[in-house]
Amino acid sequence: MTIDLQRLKAERVAKGLTQDQMAELMGWKTRTPYAKRENGIVAIGANELVKMADILGYSPDNLIIFFKKNVL
Repeated sequence: MTIDLQRLKAERVAKGLTQDQMAELMGWKTRTPYAKRENGIVAIGANELVKMADILGYSPDNLIIFFKKNVL
């Protein structure tokens, strides 16, 4: 399973948040760290995913929506 970055972006957009706002809520000074994660350039850490999900209104019990199965 991998993190579904399209779902992460869709949830952020649905909440009306920009990448700048999301980065600020994550505690980062600029948009860059968030943008790199949302675009798959930098891997999202487990703690980061939990915090992102919380910002988007999801509890740790609902993290599964941010994953997709890799089918070979």
